[in-house]
Amino acid sequence: MAAVGTAISGARRAGHVTFVGVDGVDGAGKTVFADALGDALREDGHPVVRVSVDGFHRPRVERYRRGARSPEGFFLDSYDYDAFRREVLRPLAPGGERRYRAAIRDVASDEVVDEPQRVAPADAVLVVDGIFLHRDELAGVWDVSVFLDVPFAETFARMAVRDGCPADPGDEANRRYVEGQRIYLARCEPASRATFVVDNTDPARPTVRTRRALVTRTR
Repeated sequence: MAAVGTAISGARRAGHVTFVGVDGVDGAGKTVFADALGDALREDGHPVVRVSVDGFHRPRVERYRRGARSPEGFFLDSYDYDAFRREVLRPLAPGGERRYRAAIRDVASDEVVDEPQRVAPADAVLVVDGIFLHRDELAGVWDVSVFLDVPFAETFARMAVRDGCPADPGDEANRRYVEGQRIYLARCEPASRATFVVDNTDPARPTVRTRRALVTRTR
């Protein structure tokens, strides 16, 4: 965590919002990691904006248009990236008005949410968690990014407790999600795109496995 925080401090520019993405498969611990990172940044005096891409799901009818068990559908149709750009990334990019909305839809109810606009400080750190954050549409967005590397056997054991899904990744009920994420891993190679690859198999002891040099982003 300290190494990630140091990299974020090094990536910050006066008057610009710093974009940080926390990626990983379902159950990798993204939300917990991102929340802890946000808390650490605040303790160091940095204003933080926390957003989850889960607030930008497409309507259910669009998510399942290729079939309820389609892995391609899970990878391609889960999220409304145009809305995520419109409501979060563009307003917080250089030249934006810094008025953002943290969510547009509640995935459980499939209802649009009346999320108020908020104003981010000019020097805020945006910390986003979610799956698929290194796909082509988003790969060039992040000033600093993290990919949490956790085996499916471990993530599904966690989700069995959290969500009540089968603990076996090979169970037919999990096929849409496992194979959809394997499509992402094969096509986008997030571990090669992330600034940090962190082994989060033991969430009490996240361990940096690899680190890439920071690059200047253009948004």
